[in-house]
Amino acid sequence: MELVFSSRVIEWRGPAPYYFVRVPGDECDDIREVAAMATYGWGVIPVEVRIGELAFKTSLFPKDGGYLLPLKDAVRKPQGLLRGDDVTVKLTVRLQS
Repeated sequence: MELVFSSRVIEWRGPAPYYFVRVPGDECDDIREVAAMATYGWGVIPVEVRIGELAFKTSLFPKDGGYLLPLKDAVRKPQGLLRGDDVTVKLTVRLQS
């Protein structure tokens, strides 16, 4: 399953700041349809992502009925992404075999 969407970079302030992109509602609905075939536990969904020229693998975190895409500094900083920036994401859910 491949999805393309735009969303805003958000910051979670805990002991250390973390940055995420909230997956929009319609795309969350699509992901839920295949979640049982994709998750490897705790509701996380493995994905392959492309933002700009950078491609990487990570997992979506379930949060408040939706999903958050974590942005590591290795992805965020070269793209110049800051809290509040809009970003276009190409996301592929990796189904477990």
